[in-house]
Amino acid sequence: MPATEGLPAPGALVMLRRLTMDDADALVAYRSDPEVARYQSWTPDWSVEDARRLVEGQPDTDWPDLGDWLQLAIVERASGALVGDLGIHSVATQPRTIELGITLAGDRQGRGFASEAVRLVLAWLFEERNQHRVLTQSDERNPALHRLVEHLGFRREATLVEADWFEGAWTTLVVHAILEREWSGG
Repeated sequence: MPATEGLPAPGALVMLRRLTMDDADALVAYRSDPEVARYQSWTPDWSVEDARRLVEGQPDTDWPDLGDWLQLAIVERASGALVGDLGIHSVATQPRTIELGITLAGDRQGRGFASEAVRLVLAWLFEERNQHRVLTQSDERNPALHRLVEHLGFRREATLVEADWFEGAWTTLVVHAILEREWSGG
């Protein structure tokens, strides 16, 4: 897991850690927000039981098995509050390849939390876990995520037209990626 304790503290907004059962209520609070759930794989009726299943389903190690996900808690340093989560998917079909997913509470969006969390996880993935490629796949209608990852050095690699059946309609996916050799440390 990313060792975020001990990173430069001045101006640091977030730290990353494992999700725990104590996070269930906060997970439900932001994941049940219709605007937060809008482009995600769940619906706004996300419940405490869903949160418990997510936490209980996490790997026992700090690394997901091939094809699996590990969700990390994004915690605001100043308050200690859970403000989001970041998913790490170990892509089964390609070695040293990770897909990221990020969810942030609506009231924390646009304030640098997501950017810092993704920088932290990229440093961990490239500098400590020796990963080759990190990618995101997102709904074309989510320009805020596209701006975020492009700002961090990801390149837009593909537009997959009507490639995902989502909430009763075909949606277009956008793929962004960054290679280890392209990572400059944030």
